[in-house]
Amino acid sequence: QVQLVESGGGTVQAGASLRLSCVDSERAFSDYTMGWFRQRPGKDREFVASISWTGLNTDYKDSMKGRFTISRNSAKSTIYLQIHTVKPEDTAVYYCAAAKAGVRVATTLTDFGSWGQGTQVTVSS
Repeated sequence: QVQLVESGGGTVQAGASLRLSCVDSERAFSDYTMGWFRQRPGKDREFVASISWTGLNTDYKDSMKGRFTISRNSAKSTIYLQIHTVKPEDTAVYYCAAAKAGVRVATTLTDFGSWGQGTQVTVSS
């Protein structure tokens, strides 16, 4: 069964850095664009960032540029989301996702077809 498994969430203090990981356990998405979304309490799920299968191209939601960094390690079938200087408003469930087959530039919910279960990030002030 194809699985995307996130980890790295937890409770952190504002100002800290945090790195989330997502393992493609079946190595099913090695040539897919991958991305991260988040869903804050009471809000819709929102796009954070995506990365091409080569790792050479990235896209970010405008408000995420600068504090969020997406990367991937193809040898480990893992993608990462580094959050620098976390803020209380970063509290959310963070989801890893694989774009649909053939979608190279993926920045919206409908561009993605497979999802992880999410990892909770709580930022205390």
